[in-house]
Amino acid sequence: MSELLFVNSCVRGERSRTLALARHFLSAYIKSHPEVRVTERNLMEDRLEPQYPEVLDRRDALWSAGKLDDPSFDAARQFARADNIVIAAPFWDLSYPAILKIYLERISVCDITFGYDANGSSIGLSRAEKLLLITTRGGNFSLPETEWMESGARHLKALCAMYGIPDFQLLCAEGLDDVRSDQKAILAKAMDEAEALALSF
Repeated sequence: MSELLFVNSCVRGERSRTLALARHFLSAYIKSHPEVRVTERNLMEDRLEPQYPEVLDRRDALWSAGKLDDPSFDAARQFARADNIVIAAPFWDLSYPAILKIYLERISVCDITFGYDANGSSIGLSRAEKLLLITTRGGNFSLPETEWMESGARHLKALCAMYGIPDFQLLCAEGLDDVRSDQKAILAKAMDEAEALALSF
């Protein structure tokens, strides 16, 4: 059975617009892909530690000793073996919440999610073919004059290249805090897009 890993980075929990959009996508995905097991990793429950000096020292010691089966690498191994990945993260401070950055640092482990070939070139070791970022934004950061300010999706797309995931996709509802916008219409359109995307993802 193939596995879709859902990484929940929605700090506001069930009040999150991003989580509502992600749940809608996953519901449609499960209906159209009953053969796929969906596993959720809730970063609010995980409370992974940042890479403080002592955390990094322990990680480096384990890695140097070849102990990649240590529980501290569980998140990285789970990410590497997933067939497809969905990350739900709201757009915060032009990027995403800090808990997602901590998670990304913890899964970026040489010889698990990426590595190097005999020539010293970086190679991706992750199994996933696709990674989907689901997000909501208060403003509109897809416009020519604002897209340069968006760093969350761009960072994840770059990491996909490092991890060896060939297909990065984005599902985004934006302009939700703009008083000139119709929030309900924007979310409804995004929900429709989620249903369509679920069929092919």
